[in-house]
Amino acid sequence: MTTDGASGDFVTWTRRYREGTDGGPDDPAPLIPAATVVLVRDGSDGLEVLMVQRNAELSFAGGMWVFPGGRIDPGDVRPDDDDERAGARRAAAREAAEETDLTVDPDGLVELSHWTPPPESPKRFGTWFFVGEAPAAAVTVDGGEILSHQWTTPRRARELRDTGRISLAPPTWITLEQLDPYDDARQALAGIDRATTERFTTRIVIDDDQVLALYHGDHAYRSGDVAGTGPTHRLTMGDEPWIYERTTNHEERT
Repeated sequence: MTTDGASGDFVTWTRRYREGTDGGPDDPAPLIPAATVVLVRDGSDGLEVLMVQRNAELSFAGGMWVFPGGRIDPGDVRPDDDDERAGARRAAAREAAEETDLTVDPDGLVELSHWTPPPESPKRFGTWFFVGEAPAAAVTVDGGEILSHQWTTPRRARELRDTGRISLAPPTWITLEQLDPYDDARQALAGIDRATTERFTTRIVIDDDQVLALYHGDHAYRSGDVAGTGPTHRLTMGDEPWIYERTTNHEERT
């Protein structure tokens, strides 16, 4: 995987913002509906996912390695849709085609999760995450918005972030963690299809030299007192390897 040396960008920006040195709106930015797709295939070392690197010049997630995705456009939505999910599926498939030149059937995508960023974020995309089987075709990126791509195991991608060679956002890191237990694409799709979609609404807390992303079920989710004791559901981020802890079964489901 091509590396960018930008693994600390998310943590650095978050710390500056929370400390009041990076400005930001007084009120949360509006939530923009979006969708992303994790394309999976079987590789020589097990399950592989397709990741793409965004251009560092982009105002949102510049330089980060992500899954193909973007906002839900008006053309993705139809009058007879039951809810936002249908448009989200079409948006995920469209973005896959635009960013990787892969044709994906939106009806074949399996719903994994929904993510709402913290109010501090300058751009807030409420994003549906889907998983789909990758077609047997070559990946092509435009070299503009998307600079590069790579097939990688979920564990390898997290190791590259932890050694400072690539940059990942928390939803990407946790999604890779969720996919790591699966041995192959068929097993992953079946397991995710049996589960119920989980909603993550992120709360950011700074504790000394670490940034923590807290989620539903964490004892500090409402109070922000991470020093207390109780159930945990958090991603701890800093200079050391990131750690995802979840000791609670309490979940927000749809």
